[in-house]
Amino acid sequence: MKQEITADRIAQIKRVTWVGLFLNVALAALKFIVGFVGASQAVIADAVHSLSDMATDFSVILGVRYWTAPPDEDHPYGHRKIETIITVLIGAALLFVALGLGYTALTKISEVHIRQTAWIAIVGPALSIILKEILYRWTVIVGTRVKSTAVIANAWHHRSDAFSSVPAVIAVAASAMNPNWAFVDHVGALIISVFILKVSWDIMSPALAELSDRGASLKDRSQIEKIAMGVDGVKDVHAIRTRKCGESLYVDLHVLVAPEISVRIGHNISEEVKEALLKDGPRVLDVIAHLEPDE
Repeated sequence: MKQEITADRIAQIKRVTWVGLFLNVALAALKFIVGFVGASQAVIADAVHSLSDMATDFSVILGVRYWTAPPDEDHPYGHRKIETIITVLIGAALLFVALGLGYTALTKISEVHIRQTAWIAIVGPALSIILKEILYRWTVIVGTRVKSTAVIANAWHHRSDAFSSVPAVIAVAASAMNPNWAFVDHVGALIISVFILKVSWDIMSPALAELSDRGASLKDRSQIEKIAMGVDGVKDVHAIRTRKCGESLYVDLHVLVAPEISVRIGHNISEEVKEALLKDGPRVLDVIAHLEPDE
């Protein structure tokens, strides 16, 4: 079996997530202050959204110690499904954020705002757009490097926070210039909620497929068959079964060999098939090769 995720990669995940957590707290506090001083309900609502991001940060920080744990007696295949579950939860959090933004926008789009908003309120969401986009890029780089779907999902949650600050900026600018233009906030929020809905589905769809034990793609299965057939002594390969676990694959297959060879030689062939797949296969984590006589 391939080596589990290293301590260095765990440290990278925790580092970028802790930074995101502290940044969410700081931005939420700033938005509350400038939203209150500048009389902007949109900015105060954006502050609440920033606080909601803390839940996914905690999920990653607490979850990484469990999904990176080695296999044990109760979990012989390891704990990587925990990462998939956390990925689904993050996608669901984005889903509820999108539905909340869309519902608020639809119900309040016809409201007339008469209270003048001060320009100081724009500081919070404007700074949030810049910092959360930087954090998104850093987090997605780390998630890609360590091959963590949960970290990548959390990166998209950071970006959704940046996007949700856009209508707050527009609302402050519009209200500061003319209170009758505040409806622009709701139109922008509705558009962004649709985008966040798509992102949440893109995050949850592959994770839900994994939880339902969906196998590898046709391309990956063809590559697995080609690698196995390339091992000396293999006459044929069939009954290839795969199971996703995070970004990796468990592979079961039947290897057909000459019927007159010894058990030891057949075992050596199956071990060569396993080593070849672990080395050159498409993110293969472990292999079980069942020997059969080629008759």
